[in-house]
Amino acid sequence: MTLSPLPGPLVDDTWLDAHLDDPRLVVLDATALLPSPREDGDHRSVSGRGTWAERHLPGSRHADLTGEFSDREAPYHFAVPAPGALAAALARLGVGEGTGVVTYDSGGGIWAARLWWMLRAIGVPAAVLDGGLEGWARAGRPLASGDDVGPVPDVRPLTPVVRPDLWSGIEDVAAISRGERPGTLVCALPPGGYDGSVPTRYSRRGHIPGSRSLPGRGLLDESGHVLPHAELASRVGAVLDPEASPVVLYCGGGISAAGAALALTLLGRTDISVYDGSLEEWSKDPSRPLESGA
Repeated sequence: MTLSPLPGPLVDDTWLDAHLDDPRLVVLDATALLPSPREDGDHRSVSGRGTWAERHLPGSRHADLTGEFSDREAPYHFAVPAPGALAAALARLGVGEGTGVVTYDSGGGIWAARLWWMLRAIGVPAAVLDGGLEGWARAGRPLASGDDVGPVPDVRPLTPVVRPDLWSGIEDVAAISRGERPGTLVCALPPGGYDGSVPTRYSRRGHIPGSRSLPGRGLLDESGHVLPHAELASRVGAVLDPEASPVVLYCGGGISAAGAALALTLLGRTDISVYDGSLEEWSKDPSRPLESGA
């Protein structure tokens, strides 16, 4: 049995409702809880499994980005797992060879985009539900509750088709910042995080020198849907031009950056990567410079 082709990186509630019973499609809720910092260094993150259990799309399962969908041995939160570990975690949720995935969340879409980017980086067909859980509910679509979704089907674990070009490391970022390597750094944090005017979860405030500001949540409308194409292109075009290549996106922990990566992908850009460690990793090293102000 073949999965109906995903229409692109983004699906709407109408498409998903029509394909929700496709046995080759798995819907994953990627919600995690990340409260705003009360003071510098105040990093608190909680699994979104409880939120998923309260209200979710029928048949969906929860992918814990604070748990097995992160590398718990890494020196920063939310680190992408090794490809084999990620494939094993997916198999435990019923995602294997020949399976497609639609991701969503109840936190504005950035968590869903993060999981989508992780799946994309190992060759899993995946898309994000535009508008997330709230958009689904506003459209009058069915909801479920409870943590019993029945037995997970046995699947053949997928063989990762790794795309290392979708990730950048700290030395890549440093070289671009110093002008030693071509590329444009883009910070997807809100303006206050970029300019250092609000508390940060990490050890130091500010942005990586030479980076531009493109807040990830600013690429969504008030209802949490991705902006219409023309408006999205205009907003991105005010920060990036086609010659600004390649583009390395970062934020605090690689989450909002994935939301920006989704937006740029929808605009047709293929020259983008996400700095996984982002400011949590960068700010830990006092020798790594940070700038404040707009």
